[in-house]
Parts: sequence; C-alpha cells; structure tokens
Amino acid sequence: MLAFEEETCVARGQKSARMEQRTTVEAKEIIDRAARLLGVNSSEFVVTVAARVARETIRDYEQTKLTAPDHEAFLRAFEATEPTPMLVSLMKLHNEVSKPK
Repeated sequence: MLAFEEETCVARGQKSARMEQRTTVEAKEIIDRAARLLGVNSSEFVVTVAARVARETIRDYEQTKLTAPDHEAFLRAFEATEPTPMLVSLMKLHNEVSKPK
C-alpha cells in the first residue's frame, strides 16, 4: 500500500480538470473493489493508476532500448564509420565559428 500512497500525489491537490468515462458494470465493480482494498476512493484510484500507466507509456515512447548484442553492434558500427569529406569540412567550420573571441 505504501507504493500506491506515494503515487497518489498526482490525484491530490486542487482538482480543476474534469474527466468522465462510461464503463461496464463489471469494470466499475473491480475498480471499486481494488480501491477499497487500498483505502482510497475509486476516482483517486483510477487517476493514480492511469497517471502511472501514462508515465510508463511516455517513457517507453521516448526511449530507445537496445539489447546488449544490439548495443555492441551499434557501437562497432559507429566507431567503424569514417568521416566523409563533407563532415570534415563541417567540423572545421564549426571549430572556426565556435572559437572564443
């Protein structure tokens, strides 16, 4: 229950935004039951759990995850790449432009 209490901060505070959902009787009953087990009301339960899943979804979409073999292959490919003449020229220009005056 402690982990849930720590997450409820998103459901606490001034409530100025409104959300409404229609659901089945079965879904409402199971949500109500879970909320009672944790000692919170169903609205707080739904908001807290939805916010947790929302954070996880955002994190999953914003991260690129590689397995250890894929990571090693990526690094080998990255290190094996020779700079093109255009990249060398661009880096020289960058060095000239970014020199302190």
